[in-house]
Amino acid sequence: MAQIVMSGNHAQSYAAMLARVQVIAAYPITPQTTIVEKLAEFVADGRLPAHYLQVESEHSALQSVVSASALGARTYTATSSQGLLLMHELLHWAAGLRVPVVMGVVNRAVAPPWSIGADYSDTIAQRDTGWIQFYAESNQEVLDTVLQCYRIAEDPAVRLPAMVTEDAFYLSHTVEPVDVPSSELVDAFLPAREARAVLVPGVPARLGSFTGPVEYVGFRHDVARAMDRVLPTLAAVEEDFARRTGRDHGGPLPTYRTEDADAVLVTMGTATTTARAVVDRLREEGHRVGLAKLRLFRPFPVEALRSLAASVDRIGVLDRSFTFGPTGAAAAEVRSALYAGSARPLVADFVAGIGGRDITPDLIARMYAVLDGPEPPDVTWMDLAAPEARADG
Repeated sequence: MAQIVMSGNHAQSYAAMLARVQVIAAYPITPQTTIVEKLAEFVADGRLPAHYLQVESEHSALQSVVSASALGARTYTATSSQGLLLMHELLHWAAGLRVPVVMGVVNRAVAPPWSIGADYSDTIAQRDTGWIQFYAESNQEVLDTVLQCYRIAEDPAVRLPAMVTEDAFYLSHTVEPVDVPSSELVDAFLPAREARAVLVPGVPARLGSFTGPVEYVGFRHDVARAMDRVLPTLAAVEEDFARRTGRDHGGPLPTYRTEDADAVLVTMGTATTTARAVVDRLREEGHRVGLAKLRLFRPFPVEALRSLAASVDRIGVLDRSFTFGPTGAAAAEVRSALYAGSARPLVADFVAGIGGRDITPDLIARMYAVLDGPEPPDVTWMDLAAPEARADG
C-alpha cells in the first residue's frame, strides 16, 4: 500500500482506476474537472484500459454510462452543481433500470447567483431519485468509499447506482496523504462485475419499456426493497474492507463521544472534522457534548439514529442546504426517523456553510450553545451576511 499526497478529486480518479472501470464518460465542470482529467491521463498512458467518452453535456455523460452499464460494463462518471441538475431525468432512469453506475459528485452551490463554493443543494435535490448517497469527510474516505460503492452497487441484492460526494475545494482541491491500496488488494476485494440482468448484443430484449400501472408499482417496490438491503450490504462490505486495509469508516452514522452526551450535533462532510475538534474543546470545559456524522444519506440510517436518540436529550443538525420546508433536509429526515421511535429528543436545525461559507470552530461552538439554551429555535440560520450586503435584503 502506497501513500500519495493527493486531492479529493484525484482520490476519485485513483479509485476508479483501481476499480478497473471499463467505460468513463467525461464532461468538465468546476470544481469536478480534474477528476476526469486525471482519468484521461490514466487512459492515455495505458494504466487504465478503458473507453473514455468525451461527451457534449452532463446529460449525455450519464446516458452513456447508463447504457454501458446496461450492457454489463463497470462504469464511472463525475459532475457537480448545475451539471448534476442537468442529469436529473437520467438519475431516475439509472435507478429504475437498476444499473450499478458509480458517480463522483463535487458538492457545489447552484445558481442563481453563481457560486462555486461548497453547498449540498445539488445532491440533496436528488435524494428521491433512487441513488445511494455517501458524503465524505476526507480524501481517504473518498477513495475508500468509491471502492466500497462498486461492491455495494453491484451486489445482486442491491443493483442500484451510487454517488460519492465531496465538498467543493475543501476536499476537491485540497491535498492530504492518502493510503492507496495495491491493485492486487483491490482485485481481491472487488472482483470483476458479474453480468446479471444485462442486455446482450444480438439477443432481442427490452429494458425500461412502457408498462401499465399494475406492473409499474411492482418495479418501484423492487427499488425500495433494494434500498432496504443497502445497509446490511454496507456492513458486510466495510467489514471485509477493514480486514484487508485496516481502515474502518464507521458505518452509516459513526459517532464521537456520545456515550454520556446531553447534546449531539449531526454533521455531514468536512464540517465533521471541525466539529470533532470543537467537541474536544467543549469537553475540556465541562460540557457533555457529542457528535454524529451522517455519512450515508440515502438510504437514511433510521435505526442507527434511533439508537443514538435513546440516550440523548437534544440533537442539533447542521444543514448545508435549505429545501424550503419546515427545516433543512437533513433535519427533516432526522425528525421523521425519530417520530415513530420510542425516544424523541428535541431536534434543532442549523443552516450553515451555504455557498461555500466557512464553518468555523466558533460557529460550531455557537451551535452547541444555542442547542443547550432554554428554547432552541426549530431553525437557526448561522452567520448571515448583513442585509445591506445583499441586493435584496
